[in-house]
Amino acid sequence: MGNPKNLQHLPRRCTLTRPIARLQATIPPVSDHKRILLIRPSALGDVCRSVCVLAALKQRFPDAQIDWMVQDTFVEAITHHPALHNPIPFNRKLFGKQCKKGRFLPLLRWLRQLKHTRYDLVIDAQGLARSGFFTWATRAPVRVGYRDAQENAWIFLNKRVDAPRTLHTVDRMLKLAESVGADISKPDMRLYAGDDERSQVIIEYPERYAVIAPTSRWAGKCWPIERFTELTQRLIARPEIDRILIVGGPGERLSCAPLLELAENHPHITDRVGSTSIAQLLAIISRAQLVVANDSAAIHMAVGFDRPLIALLGPTEPSLVGPYHHDHDVIRHANDDDTFHFRDHKSVEMMDRITTDEVFDACIERLSVPIRNPVN
Repeated sequence: MGNPKNLQHLPRRCTLTRPIARLQATIPPVSDHKRILLIRPSALGDVCRSVCVLAALKQRFPDAQIDWMVQDTFVEAITHHPALHNPIPFNRKLFGKQCKKGRFLPLLRWLRQLKHTRYDLVIDAQGLARSGFFTWATRAPVRVGYRDAQENAWIFLNKRVDAPRTLHTVDRMLKLAESVGADISKPDMRLYAGDDERSQVIIEYPERYAVIAPTSRWAGKCWPIERFTELTQRLIARPEIDRILIVGGPGERLSCAPLLELAENHPHITDRVGSTSIAQLLAIISRAQLVVANDSAAIHMAVGFDRPLIALLGPTEPSLVGPYHHDHDVIRHANDDDTFHFRDHKSVEMMDRITTDEVFDACIERLSVPIRNPVN
């Protein structure tokens, strides 16, 4: 430890401690946070399951203005949440194209506006270099994120939170809210659909319906479309439901071809692939009697609206990123020696292990439960 006598020659306030002291002096007490920014731009499923952080922050700071930086294409997923003050759209594609052409001014103006809002608390729930940089760019006195954030994003933070990667991603995010005094004992996962969209859904589909979401961003997460088609044929013949709605993105029609062909020839199977906005999809799922989906945003929407669901998973680890607190609704067959990754096309082998019979039986089991009233 060195010679204790030498300590008397050190100044009473060591130079190295001054920046820390100044930083601590600028951090307001947690009760004083009035302008809060939550950063979680993408993906859509992650945005849907991040609403619990927004709700927890609002409960802790009821008088605060809470904004959310979100990818511009996903704004509709959170617009109607009562805890939200303003969405802050992030146009990743546009900014990316502009920066590649050497046009940095639009991005700089956008960042300047973030700073001018004068947030006093920013929470980076994304945990990547880009989101970390945006957190720092706000110049907020309190910048919270993961201690082990990827891509060294932790360097942009001044409040680093321990949140083990062995936790479910929802529980990891809630640790960030807990670090500023929020109660996370009862996570509020509720999503909210717009009144106009819900009214339109009621008019178009007043009967009992199930939602089939047969697509996913990665091929390795997709259950064979032929089995979705067979499942749909068997379900529509049952008395528990009157209609089946097929949903998906505009670029996913080709991968759904056999199922969409079935819909063309059946009056009670409706093709909505590529024809719904996010707001409309939320409204559709909010009233569904059942949702059957691969690992996609649809299963997290079903959780947010407390709808009966069946999640078909392969390389996805349910305990980390599956539907939150719905392990009993997951059908997955993993072997001890599986080394597949969801981006690996070979991981379809795991999806192939799921049989049509077991999915059908699970559907009938859920449809036999008394119908719950739609929420929100």
